Amino acid sequence: MDRFQKAGQAFEALCRTMATLRAPDGCPWDREQTFESLKTYLLEETYETLEAIEGGNADEHCEELGDLLLQVVFQSEIAQETDLFDTAGVCDGIRQKLIRRHPHIFSDGVAETSEDVSKTWEEIKAQERKGKERSSVLDGLPTHLPALLRAYRTGEKAAGIGFDWDNEAGPLEKYDEEWNELREALKNREDRAAIKDEFGDVLFSLVNYSRHIGLDPEDALRGAIEKFHQRFRQLESTVSKSGKNLRDLGIDRLNDLWEDAKRFI
Repeated sequence: MDRFQKAGQAFEALCRTMATLRAPDGCPWDREQTFESLKTYLLEETYETLEAIEGGNADEHCEELGDLLLQVVFQSEIAQETDLFDTAGVCDGIRQKLIRRHPHIFSDGVAETSEDVSKTWEEIKAQERKGKERSSVLDGLPTHLPALLRAYRTGEKAAGIGFDWDNEAGPLEKYDEEWNELREALKNREDRAAIKDEFGDVLFSLVNYSRHIGLDPEDALRGAIEKFHQRFRQLESTVSKSGKNLRDLGIDRLNDLWEDAKRFI
């Protein structure tokens, strides 16, 4: 038995298990769930999978992917109960999409670089949108995406039709421009709307710069946050061992301890 047969058998067993849980004599909790009630779990499992990837533990990564896959199978089982769609439709749909959007692999298309692949992908998506309600290349970006990720994907989609800078110098210059506009807006602290607007432009320009230098801004920010957490915990540990209270030390002493923590982390 090859790996694809094993995967098929395992997936079938999972689908059958889910059907048993949703059956009339199945689990009361599983039977009560709806698309709406499962939204939170889908989001939680996604972030837990990300955490497992960053943790580098293969067993945890495997387990969290299983939890994430369960959400797909769970919703597919609910859908088939009212003839909306079924698990086979989900699998066939994404398989056909992959084949359609990779003509350089499954047809006579040509793509020598990842940039060529991305351009073709967006062109095919634009063709697929014809005849549908979506009319913009930006349609289809979920509003519930984290803001940094949505900004990144927005830049990608605009770049897909050629609306982008030629190189990383462009978005960096744009960042300088937006930063100066924010500084001007800050001269009138009462105009909070203008400050918010310019601050958003600064963040968006940084995201575009990150895209041009090949960095995921969401991943970079998570890394910076985690580094801060580690250093702050080091600072707390040092203060705790001294028998003192963080709130009593003052900012100058805290900054000194912070610099000490940076030497370790």
